[in-house]
Amino acid sequence: MADSTFDIVSKVDKMEADNALNQAHKEVEQRYDFKNVGASIAWSGEKVLMKANTEERVKAILEVFESKLIKRGISLRSLDAGEPYASGKEFRLEASLKQGISQEDAKKVSKIIRDEGPKSVKAQIQGDELRVQSKSRDDLQATMALLKAADLDVDLQFVNFR
Repeated sequence: MADSTFDIVSKVDKMEADNALNQAHKEVEQRYDFKNVGASIAWSGEKVLMKANTEERVKAILEVFESKLIKRGISLRSLDAGEPYASGKEFRLEASLKQGISQEDAKKVSKIIRDEGPKSVKAQIQGDELRVQSKSRDDLQATMALLKAADLDVDLQFVNFR
């Protein structure tokens, strides 16, 4: 019998992120505490750009955006928000959505599988994802449970379980 496999990826659904941003934009437009302060949130290329006249209001816009991401099922681990910075008379904050698993994170995940996972399970890094294989499907499911319980700073999804 052939080995069973699955892939570990870290992807964000662009449409869901766009919907979350649109919902956050509507809330920022309507909320009383954001009136007449130049508060806005919009895409700027691949990043999300938030603007307001004070640092606290920019952070409040970020909280609104985070709440909308959570409602849409997008993990906050995939949001990489910077620090607010002054730009003229306004404060700006840029955030980006992480796509793919970085090499160092892939090595961490691979090490966890090697050290704590079942012995028959093998993981190999393939670009920005990991392929995990074993003869036993039960071992693969145990590996999934192990990775879900691990406290990693990356949002992991398990796809192509065969």
